[in-house]
Amino acid sequence: MEMAKTAASLARAAESTGKPMLYLNIGEPDFTAPPLVQEAAIRAIRDGRTQYTQATGLPELRERISGWYRSRFGLDVPARRIMVTAGASAALHLACLALLDAGDEVLMPDPCYACNRQFISAAEGRAVLIPATAAERFQLSAAKVSQAWGEHTRGVLLASPSNPTGTSIHPDELRRILAVVAAREGIAIIDEIYLGLSFEAAYGQSALAINDQIISINSFSKYFSMTGWRLGWMVVPEPLVAPIEQLAQHLFICPSTISQYAALACFEAESLAEYERRRGQFKARRDWFVPQLNALGLTVPVMPDGAFYAWADCGAACQRLFTGRSEYNSGNPAGSWDFALAAMKNAHLTITPGRDFGHADTAHYVRFSTASSMAHLHAAVERLRDWLQG
Repeated sequence: MEMAKTAASLARAAESTGKPMLYLNIGEPDFTAPPLVQEAAIRAIRDGRTQYTQATGLPELRERISGWYRSRFGLDVPARRIMVTAGASAALHLACLALLDAGDEVLMPDPCYACNRQFISAAEGRAVLIPATAAERFQLSAAKVSQAWGEHTRGVLLASPSNPTGTSIHPDELRRILAVVAAREGIAIIDEIYLGLSFEAAYGQSALAINDQIISINSFSKYFSMTGWRLGWMVVPEPLVAPIEQLAQHLFICPSTISQYAALACFEAESLAEYERRRGQFKARRDWFVPQLNALGLTVPVMPDGAFYAWADCGAACQRLFTGRSEYNSGNPAGSWDFALAAMKNAHLTITPGRDFGHADTAHYVRFSTASSMAHLHAAVERLRDWLQG
């Protein structure tokens, strides 16, 4: 908590100097909902369509999502198995409450998105973090899942593409992981909220194509640019529909009605074309920014294949910047937290220290978000260059 206060105070102090802080720490697209989506929300309010919907969401929205799986991925995902939720967070919460008992253990890669671990804890389960290396694309492998599976293991919670690394699990490896889980009669929850922002054909497929009995979590926040609208969905096996619907009724009543009517317009041809244009921009940002980081010695060991993050090794930079300084020679080598604080102070740049995402070697990494505009990314690289090479 004290360190968080230090970071906040540094950011405020930097802003007060007149040089604006650049924020590459936030995983939020700089794009907002496209025109048809905004117009649909206004129309819903004007027409008085603001009362409760079914706990599982508007039937027509579930049908539209089903149609998106068919047109985008060639998958037949029945609308009855699609449950609209109050964001992907609600979907993860519901899945964990429905599937976990107190003391159950769920295997996850280290690094991983910290909030996902909290949904397991909220269901009185325990997240077991397994170190994942660059050679493994910072993802779990079937061998490690098999080795770590214990008496209390209930299953796995994976993310593909992942936050913080932007990497996906190779389909062949995912197939092997799911086979290990199925052989042990476990559960597999796959966070696919960045799936729409896949850049490589080899990785741009839902895990539902491998096994349609997994629990797939998705969202309107990232690809569909609706972060503050708090709308997501989950695809669940048929036997889970009724129990999760009951939980959703008790905990959330229903997702935002206005957001649901707005989301119907996400699947119009005009909106989908805009989303694909934006996906191209996110890829262009990745293609420019990652080589710039590499050139600065902030090596990104695995090129992200989706999302809008760069997981960069700051170890060499820390050694160069902090070696010999007394405050960093007390038995605690400088790491990602020190680098992130120094970046705020010296480059007026906010990034996320790797330790927020786990414990396995994360002290050597920082996460950059490329969700900002290309102009901001250019400015960020200039500031980093001036600081690190000045």
